[in-house]
Amino acid sequence: MADRDTLPLPLEVRARLAELELELSEGDITQKGYEKKRSKLIGAYLPQPPGVDPSLPQERRTPVTPSSSSRYHRRRSSGSRDERYRSDVHTEAVQAALAKHKERKMAVPMPSKRRSLVVQTSMDAYTPPDTSSGSEGEGSGQGDSQGTPNSSQGSINMEHWISRAIHGSTTSSTTSSSSTQSGGSGAARLSDLTAQTHIGPIAHLSLKRKSKTGTVENGNSLRRSCEFGSELTWQPLETEENHCAPPDVTTYTSEHSIQVERPQGSTSRSVPKYGNAELMETGDGVPVSSRVSAKIQQLVNTLKRPKRPPLREFFVDDFEELLEVLQPDPNQPKPEGAQMLPMRGEQLGVVTNWPPSLEAALQRWGTISPKAPCLTTMDTNGKPLYILTYGKLWTRSMKVAYNILHKLGSKQEPMVRPGDRVALVFPNNDPAAFMVAFYGCLLAEVVPVPIEVPLTRKDAGSQQIGFLLGSCGVTVALTSDACHKGLPKSPTGEIPQFKGWPKLLWFVTESKHLSKPPRDWFPHIKDANNDTAYIEYKTCKDGSVLGVTVTRIALLTHCQALTQACGYTEAETIVNVLDFKKDVGLWHGILTSVMNMMHVISIPYSLMKVNPLSWIQKVCQYKAKVSCVKSRDMHWALVAHRDQRDVNLSSLRMLIVADGSNPWSISSCDAFLNVFQSKGLRPEVICPCASSPEALTVAIRRPTDDSNQPPGRGVLSMQGLSYGVIRVDSEEKLSVLTVQDVGTVMPGGLMCVVKPDGVPQICRTDEIGELCVCSIATGTSYYGLSGMTKNTFEVFPMCSSGAPVSEYPFARTGLLGFIGPGGLVFIAGKMDGLMVVSGRRHNADDIVATALAVEPMKFVYRGRIAVFSISVLHDERVVIVAEQRPDSTEEDSFQWMSRVLQAIDSIHQVGVYCLALVPANTLPKTPLGGIHLSETKQLFLEGSLHPCNVLMCPHTCVTNLPKPRQKQPEIGPASVMVGNLVSGKRIAQASGRDLGQIEDNDQFLFLSEVLQWRAQTTPDHILYTLLSSRGTIASSLTCLQLHKRAEKIAAMLGERGHLQDGDHVALVYPPGIDLIAAFYGCLYAGCVPITVRPPHPQNIATTLPTVKMIVEVSRSTCIMTSQVICKLLRSKEASAAVDVRTWPPVLDTDDLPKKRPPQVYKPSDPDTLAYLDFSVSTTGMLAGVKMSHTATSAFCRSIKLQCELYPSREVAICLDPYCGLGFVLWCLCSVYSGHQSILIPPSELEINPALWLLAVSQYKVRDTFCSYSVMELCTKGLGLQTESLKSRGLDLSRVRTCVVVAEERPRISLTQSFSKLFKDLGLHPRAVSTSFGCRVNLAICLQPHRLGKLAEQGTSGPDPTTVFVDMRALRHDRVRLVERGSPHSLPLMESGKILPGVRIIIANPETKGPLGDSHLGEVWVHSAHNSSGYFTIYGEESLQSDHFNSHLSFGDTQTIWARTGYLGFLRRTELTDASGERHDALYVVGALDEAMELRGMRYHPIDIETSVIRTHKSITECAVFTWTNLLVVVVELDGSEQEALDLVPLVTNVVLEEHYLIVGVVVVVDIGVIPINSRGEKQRMHLRDGFLADQLDPIYVAYNM
Repeated sequence: MADRDTLPLPLEVRARLAELELELSEGDITQKGYEKKRSKLIGAYLPQPPGVDPSLPQERRTPVTPSSSSRYHRRRSSGSRDERYRSDVHTEAVQAALAKHKERKMAVPMPSKRRSLVVQTSMDAYTPPDTSSGSEGEGSGQGDSQGTPNSSQGSINMEHWISRAIHGSTTSSTTSSSSTQSGGSGAARLSDLTAQTHIGPIAHLSLKRKSKTGTVENGNSLRRSCEFGSELTWQPLETEENHCAPPDVTTYTSEHSIQVERPQGSTSRSVPKYGNAELMETGDGVPVSSRVSAKIQQLVNTLKRPKRPPLREFFVDDFEELLEVLQPDPNQPKPEGAQMLPMRGEQLGVVTNWPPSLEAALQRWGTISPKAPCLTTMDTNGKPLYILTYGKLWTRSMKVAYNILHKLGSKQEPMVRPGDRVALVFPNNDPAAFMVAFYGCLLAEVVPVPIEVPLTRKDAGSQQIGFLLGSCGVTVALTSDACHKGLPKSPTGEIPQFKGWPKLLWFVTESKHLSKPPRDWFPHIKDANNDTAYIEYKTCKDGSVLGVTVTRIALLTHCQALTQACGYTEAETIVNVLDFKKDVGLWHGILTSVMNMMHVISIPYSLMKVNPLSWIQKVCQYKAKVSCVKSRDMHWALVAHRDQRDVNLSSLRMLIVADGSNPWSISSCDAFLNVFQSKGLRPEVICPCASSPEALTVAIRRPTDDSNQPPGRGVLSMQGLSYGVIRVDSEEKLSVLTVQDVGTVMPGGLMCVVKPDGVPQICRTDEIGELCVCSIATGTSYYGLSGMTKNTFEVFPMCSSGAPVSEYPFARTGLLGFIGPGGLVFIAGKMDGLMVVSGRRHNADDIVATALAVEPMKFVYRGRIAVFSISVLHDERVVIVAEQRPDSTEEDSFQWMSRVLQAIDSIHQVGVYCLALVPANTLPKTPLGGIHLSETKQLFLEGSLHPCNVLMCPHTCVTNLPKPRQKQPEIGPASVMVGNLVSGKRIAQASGRDLGQIEDNDQFLFLSEVLQWRAQTTPDHILYTLLSSRGTIASSLTCLQLHKRAEKIAAMLGERGHLQDGDHVALVYPPGIDLIAAFYGCLYAGCVPITVRPPHPQNIATTLPTVKMIVEVSRSTCIMTSQVICKLLRSKEASAAVDVRTWPPVLDTDDLPKKRPPQVYKPSDPDTLAYLDFSVSTTGMLAGVKMSHTATSAFCRSIKLQCELYPSREVAICLDPYCGLGFVLWCLCSVYSGHQSILIPPSELEINPALWLLAVSQYKVRDTFCSYSVMELCTKGLGLQTESLKSRGLDLSRVRTCVVVAEERPRISLTQSFSKLFKDLGLHPRAVSTSFGCRVNLAICLQPHRLGKLAEQGTSGPDPTTVFVDMRALRHDRVRLVERGSPHSLPLMESGKILPGVRIIIANPETKGPLGDSHLGEVWVHSAHNSSGYFTIYGEESLQSDHFNSHLSFGDTQTIWARTGYLGFLRRTELTDASGERHDALYVVGALDEAMELRGMRYHPIDIETSVIRTHKSITECAVFTWTNLLVVVVELDGSEQEALDLVPLVTNVVLEEHYLIVGVVVVVDIGVIPINSRGEKQRMHLRDGFLADQLDPIYVAYNM
């Protein structure tokens, strides 16, 4: 921080420093070289505190007490900060504001980034923070990285405290960590909990991306205390603690979850490679692990700090989540002044020799003094390139005029007629050709439209320029030879049509290409009238380009007013640095100059880049009287000025500062005067002016001879300005804006100030408003846009009485300001840069200035910074985008970002929503090299800006969220229940049809008996056919074959396994026929089978522990499996993953004994256990349920009735056969009902996605069952192949029912896209339906649709109905039906027809009371095939009884219900079912233990995920979970890693907009990281554990503030 700002440096050292900075900003030397030279230069002048290494920058603040004299005479120059915004006073204010923040430590967790994303020049430059030590108080004791003693006398440098506050640790030392910043690569895995009880941070973190198995790189060689707010040592963890799930915000209460150890990776192939999640505890007992959670903890702690605007907490329990409406602050300043009076400029003098029109002036000078120089152009060496005299200008313009009118098109059909518009496309270094073409158009009475040269076909703003040309009806473009050659060409040499442009004829205006006008031809020179003279383009805030029409009379009057205000006289010399195609450059350098026969020295931008002093040299060389510049040019001259001996500016009588309307130009003016006053520059020469495309010159400071009258200045309070009120402030205040006057109103004009929005009402004297001008010399319309023209050019300002100020219309200037004492005009900002955030107005320019005052040299590349606002959740949010210097490190940038936030917060009292840094030179540019703001905003919003750093702060700046909800106490039972009504609604209950009469096979109580009966009666009837991946039959089983295999297996169990009846046997088989035989073998032997998914051979490390766990939890005494898997279980890889010695005996069923068992076991009691069904819930809970023989038979019977299954039927099944309905359909139903099952293992679809559908078509199957994962595979994998499948004869027209087996809310978009995709192949749109089951009842609904004639035969269910509910009401546990397409609507599809023998009721999960129709509650089920309880090794009986044996608290209190744990509602529809009853549809909304309680409302992850996936094309999958009240969003990125950071703002925006939630952490990961179980459900809790244990290897992790 010790810069020359505060050090007493000699002048020559300062000058040398300025040169250095220029070299650096132009890229002539490297940052390193710069720093070396700089420290050499100022090393001698640095004050040295004892014992401090002089090369370290120390922070020394001299108190800022600028007295008025010192303020103007301190000379400072500063590097390539954006000149427009340089204000040293402001810089000091910002630094002081930041110093204030020292006390309030910010603890912003740094985002973590994958190594490949860190754009780093060299590794040495980069030592990341020490992640393992979070202590905040270490700084003073331990010293920072270079080992300098941090004396507490204020010599700790700024960077040091900031980084310490941000990372919560000292500036990291190289020794303590060399990990990268990436989230996943660094944290070495802590060793297994069982091995060590004490866990300490790792001393050295590795740089590699973590290998699949986490090995500890550097053991726990040291223990250090780690602070999360308090001094905490790591808790020793005993092994049992592993079994408790972390207490967190999601409803992990004991009623909804079965506390079984979550198996690691108990999922199918797509599981990411997680190891065990290490658990540690924070002070409040929340288990955290490794550094991710330390960061989250830090974030939580930061967010607990009070925000500035206190949220008023009203709790309204209402549907409409009312967004907080900001009440105006009662203490806000209000205007108190009297109503202002319109200000009139001096009379426009009538000078006798003023020409009647501009063309007349040209004719006069061209004929009287043809040798007088009109325009001198410069080459890039600053040598005069060409002198255009008035004579040449006149003759050439005539030639152009003649050729435009007579040589384009044919004699009968000229292309251009007087009044037509033509485009002028000339480069910035060729003013002479432009001038000739412009006057040629005026003479031909055609309307020139000057525009920029399009550089490429897709230039940032060129498409909009094309729209302007189109709307003006331009067909001809005039251009110069050189420019024409430089335009992009197609291979044939044609100039391509630019994007959005009309078809143009390019016409070169060089004299040598034109034919000479005949002797008798002469242009018609009229007096100025109301015809359009030219159209000047203007770019709006949203990027659209408008054309402002200027009439010939306005053009002339404006030239006259300028001549009078600036005191122009004939033959004066004027130096022009500005763009001559529009604005001040055009008005002074092309138009007014010709009226007065002045000589213009035009300096191109390219020369200024090479030699910033060129304009000053030309002023000296030509003894110029006037110069037109921008504050940028003054600033550049300051930086480049090297004590040139021969500079003499005494000839200047007027230095016009064109961007005087930018309040920040004042600092350039002051600094320039300070330096050049000694070179003859007089203070009164500096004349800022204000202009706008609509009102032309609005005001200009007159060059007075009276140097006693100082220019006007105002020091205004920023806070006052944000309320639109002028409050003069003292200069010591931090948040002030110093403004200078831009002179007085133009001659002949009338000016007033009106309120910026609403009716144009005149402001009071102390109020800021939009300046409006009434004068002949303004634009008259936006070409072709009458509505906008009316609002801008035809404004009638009104007094408070309602009377108009004048009968003539005013034009809005787009400038915000006020008229001060003495009629001086002050400008405080532009309407375009205005951002209204929560009712207060902030100017983008002011925020840019504040951001740049925070050490700009180091971070922002050439001061390129863009500020705009985006609308999120009904308010504007401030976004800052800056280009980062190529050589700054991640940490530096992050530090800079945090400081910018603090500075803007202190000075403007406004929160920044998002701060993004992009690589140098990547922001879209305007033709003159500025930032194209609207294009930048567009890129930001569509997610294609590709920032390299992003910091979002929604927590601090979103203050209008709906109020959190408090649950209302429920009304007592008695007052609610009347007969079958609850609160005036029918009780929500429904049931499937009765199970009906018993058929021949239904008399058997046990499946084993059914199989024996079938083996006797129909021995050769095929029950099962298994298909291979090629679609051929791999194997099949008849009734007798199955019976025989089962007998042999039963014999083997008795002989080799020595099993008693009732023993548990784990069946570990791939999907197939062996599994079925083994199952019935167990039944024959009286054993209880448990089907287990085999470990995945490519992924043993994560899948085998799950197998082991199920075997242990189910208390299996033996494992049956195939030979292949048997070998796998004994392999080296397996012994690395689990302890193989503790396996129970493993029986291989591939070689069976030849003999049969003595007799087939027959259970004594139908209520004994038939089998155990184990499954991992979506929350990662392993739960086994007990299925008795009674329940199993009832289940099969219910399905047989619902699906009309008979031996003659064939059913295709593409499901995993390990749990739930999938297992029942695969193994049990065929034996019970006798139909043939065609079995298609879902894993084969990965090899051949069309396998399932081809089988369905080939076997002419009418009923098929699949899972969502199968459906998704088909939709994604076959999307483009429907034509080729059709040609292969794939025909799905026979399919009556295609049921998706699921335990979740129906995925309506997937089923719809599947139906739509395969409609062409004959699939009936109504064929697809869903089923619903859960742990307590494996199938509650199953909807087979009957199509065609079958519908009348009495078994049909009605079509599945879809309703739209209001998502906001749903969060309050209410159901509110809305129309399709209404805002916040969510489509829900009925979950299927309730199975026979099943009764459903909807109950309140808390009070257990019944609920009414269309009310949201927990689905309770009563059925003969309910499971009889959880099977668990922990005796948590209370849990089970509650889940399986619940009673209603009132109403029907006798029935025993099982609680499904799912929220849903019943709704009676208009449809009738077979028995003539009205059909009750069940809608499942989501699982209770998946739902997230946030802000008192209940959110279902899938809704948030759907919104997020929709937000950007590269997001393929998304999962959300909560951690300590923070919402974490994980997105899978399908695209380059450079896009990762684009997603952070988009994800945050969409969740705010649609769900009123603030995202705490955004994690961007690779495809396939989100774990999915076999049913295709996301395993969000596994993902959470993996994230907290830092095992995801994320591409980027953003912590939103």
